[in-house]
Amino acid sequence: MPIPALPLPPPAHEQPLPAALPGPDGTRLLLGVPYAAIPGLRPLELDLHLPAESGGPVPVVVFLHGGGWRMGSRHAAGPMYRGASPTPFELVAQAGIAVASVDYRLSGEATFPAQLHDAKAAVRWLRTRAAELGIDPTRIAAWGESAGGHLAELLGLVTDPALEGDVGFAGQSSHVSTVVAWYAPSDVAAVSTDLGTDPADATTREALLLGAPARDVPELAAQASPISHVSAAAPPFLLLHGAADQLIPPVQSERLHDALTAVGVDSVLELFEGANHMWLGSPAAAQAALERTIDELRCRVGARSEQS
Repeated sequence: MPIPALPLPPPAHEQPLPAALPGPDGTRLLLGVPYAAIPGLRPLELDLHLPAESGGPVPVVVFLHGGGWRMGSRHAAGPMYRGASPTPFELVAQAGIAVASVDYRLSGEATFPAQLHDAKAAVRWLRTRAAELGIDPTRIAAWGESAGGHLAELLGLVTDPALEGDVGFAGQSSHVSTVVAWYAPSDVAAVSTDLGTDPADATTREALLLGAPARDVPELAAQASPISHVSAAAPPFLLLHGAADQLIPPVQSERLHDALTAVGVDSVLELFEGANHMWLGSPAAAQAALERTIDELRCRVGARSEQS
């Protein structure tokens, strides 16, 4: 007699939310919440920093960490903020904007476009469960640093259904209302040229993301480059970059800014003198970039009373 199949639990991203933990100044924290379940892979998780109870839905920004698509995690906004109290995410939450800090598949797990599929899935999860979370599904922003800034830019620019992916919840838009990108590689195909390194090197971060050097997979490299997706329909952009960045040259942000403004998109580029990648060498740039980011988010997706 055949053994009856056991009932399967719902996918991780459909399961009940964990209890919120208390944070500073009335903020609340939901840790390790699955936003997508991929067969054969760990559930993809995010941490959600919620503002203090306000009596109405709050805006949210999706934060995507850096690490060259090869390392890093949702737990930090970069080394210059290590040990900061309050943390950057807590400061944004105290400003009235929720932060969903997201883990995504790294290049050792999957090549592009898996990382974009995951970022889009996180946005769709937030929209799907907005009522439970107390967030406003019409006010979702994207923010990222380095490789995460690249993914944040793609969230703002990519509208091709072929790049939406089928991770997590379907049937919701992955549109974001504004983008903030810190020292992001905006033209993946040109990173080696901009750095003056060997374009045939298969060990670069970009090659590991693509599965081959960009010159060997030009169509995929273009697909992975935010600058290839620029259109007049893009949301506002704030691009912040260190003028002394030796890992991702500032021309990467300059090139995207020029392309955005050429089609009429509201784009602002700010360079920080003396700041290397990740704001290394300039604590003042790290502080100013965070303050500028919070100001931008408050302006673009902040409290309704601020927008009226």
